[in-house]
Amino acid sequence: MKYLKNTLSIILCSILAVNTLAQKIQNEITLEDIYVNGKFSERGVSGLRSMNDGEYFTTLEGKRKIVKYSYKTGEVADILFNTIDSNFEIQAYEFSSDESKILLAVNAEYIYRRSYTADYYVYDIVSQKLNKLSDNGRQKYAHFSPNALKVGFVRDNNIFVKDLKTNAETQITFDGKFNYIINGGTDWVYEEEYSFTRAFFWSPNGDKIAYYKFDESEVKVFNMTKYNNDLYPENYAFKYPKAGEKNSVVSIHVYDLASKETSTMDIGKEKDQYIPRIKWTTENNKLSIIRLNRLQNHIEILLTNTDTGDSRVIYEEKNKYYITRIKDWYMTTTADGRYFIINSEKNGWNHLYLYDMNGKLINQLTNGEWEVTDFYGIDDETQTVYYQSTEESSIKRAVYSIKLDGSKKKKLSEKAGNNKADFSKGFKYYVNTYSSLKTPKHITLHNKKGKLIRVLEDNQELKQAIHDYNFAPVEFMTINTPSSKWDLNAVMIKPNNFNPDKKYPLMVFLYGGPGSQIVQDSWVRRQAFHQLLAQKGYVVVYIDNRGTGGRGEEFKKMTYGQLGKYETIDQIEAAEYLSNLTYIDENRTGIWGWSYGGFMSASCLFHGAKVFEMAVSVAPVSSYRYYDSIYTELYMGLPGDNASGYDDNSLLSNVDKLKGELLLIHGTGDDNVHFQNSIELSRKLTEANKQFEMQFYVDKAHSIRGGTTRLHLFTRITDFILENL
Repeated sequence: MKYLKNTLSIILCSILAVNTLAQKIQNEITLEDIYVNGKFSERGVSGLRSMNDGEYFTTLEGKRKIVKYSYKTGEVADILFNTIDSNFEIQAYEFSSDESKILLAVNAEYIYRRSYTADYYVYDIVSQKLNKLSDNGRQKYAHFSPNALKVGFVRDNNIFVKDLKTNAETQITFDGKFNYIINGGTDWVYEEEYSFTRAFFWSPNGDKIAYYKFDESEVKVFNMTKYNNDLYPENYAFKYPKAGEKNSVVSIHVYDLASKETSTMDIGKEKDQYIPRIKWTTENNKLSIIRLNRLQNHIEILLTNTDTGDSRVIYEEKNKYYITRIKDWYMTTTADGRYFIINSEKNGWNHLYLYDMNGKLINQLTNGEWEVTDFYGIDDETQTVYYQSTEESSIKRAVYSIKLDGSKKKKLSEKAGNNKADFSKGFKYYVNTYSSLKTPKHITLHNKKGKLIRVLEDNQELKQAIHDYNFAPVEFMTINTPSSKWDLNAVMIKPNNFNPDKKYPLMVFLYGGPGSQIVQDSWVRRQAFHQLLAQKGYVVVYIDNRGTGGRGEEFKKMTYGQLGKYETIDQIEAAEYLSNLTYIDENRTGIWGWSYGGFMSASCLFHGAKVFEMAVSVAPVSSYRYYDSIYTELYMGLPGDNASGYDDNSLLSNVDKLKGELLLIHGTGDDNVHFQNSIELSRKLTEANKQFEMQFYVDKAHSIRGGTTRLHLFTRITDFILENL
């Protein structure tokens, strides 16, 4: 009997072990789960727009339906637009000022990261009539006039105005030409670095249009082959100003719809400069123009009389390094037109300042050894400003309000982690998007005082998948390195059933570019892929080096003029520290990154042969002489003034140091970090007789996506890691 009991026990244990193994295999993360099935994708709220009354909002659902909801109850108040036409996909939508019409961008075809052409339609909500904006070709950047009677748009680099009453289409510029003159839109480098595409703006009364003109005739052409699966590939040639090369000459003009005359605004005699933003004030003949010198360390705000074109400087600031890139909300004015708000790092930390329209400082709104990281607007009725900051911690984000006089500061968000807000018009409500290191996106609705009204999206399916697939623990840490006076922030993912007596291979993921942050108390980037590596027995670590954001000007700008130098030192020293931990196998350490991270991962492998055995470098900048003028010169100055900074830290200058295994990946259709970077790096590696592997993706842009591309890409990366670590 005892023997029988023992036998039964063994059988039962075996069955349990098999079931446990089966469960383990069943819940193993696969690349198909991540990149095909979307098992670990976060859900958000798409196309959210507040209505004028601040009591209702709309969302774009399924790319074919616009639904109106009540902020207060969450109930559907109306379906404003709906179509079952599968060929009618809405990319974006905009209400007229009186909310009687909706402008729909349909079937968009992207040009670069943000720009696209589309078939625009005007939908009348009352009559339910849908009319095509123009039958004369696809359009860009269509936008209602303030009185909702007209729509401006761009076609073939010229600006047009459609009268919605008469259906007349009027062309107001005539010199637009591809690769020469752009009216009402931005050139490649402004689109990429200043993050806007529509470059025409209606005056408050809707009787004038202020617009940019880009003369890119002297900008050199970059040639990019598009294979298109055709017998003869296409040569796509576009103007791309590289570091130290000629930029577009920008001018600002104002067109008067009544007189049909165009005036040129005075932005100074200097042609080699930037105009990162223009904004109408509350007055119909006053335009503010932001002017920045080529080195981007001297900014001025001009107030321009559009009747005469005359300008005067009302604000000026210089910085010994650079002025951080201007955001869209820079110079937000109060409703009465008496004051404006800017952000500045003039005291070493990014804060908000209030000025009057003559440039007199009224008040520093925020202050302290922390950063304002976003600005949400001004509630003019209560004289309250809303913003996001790092006041709790450099790795956290919280939402705050403060009075215009700097009093009554209040923290609105409650949960510690990463919070960002989207306020209704009139600031009655706001949608808070929250996540933390261990919690995916959680979207909630609150009143203006921060009180929770209801949950909009809890990502319960993703939370269940995280539980079912037994995601490994993720924890913060700081690393003290010999060369830095600052501790470096890091995140570590250890395998489940971690045993400190075992030795694990180490995989470092990084970005590392100026002002960036991948180490935050938020749902971390590429979480599922790194959890897959953890399941395969890897310790995965993210590290933010010197030069990254959230920690003040000194920490961020100390890499000025030497991109890649101090960042590489930090990553190597941090990885060396980690490799010396008892549970890390010092002979199996790898690193990977994308874009700036691709540049950094290769740089770390070249300079850190004693630490790293392998690197995956995706879409790297191999030399900053190859990258665009605005980004590169902001952090490096001009090549003619800083040749050693450009060349000493270039990947091309350091190929002889390669000892480990390198996988170089790039899309041939990358209009941002050109394939040229990897081609020239492969040339230098070959000349140095250094063996490496390379994977290119035909016609794929910087994001390397589309169809099964992401699955193929991460299969390639995973296989390389498994083979070499």
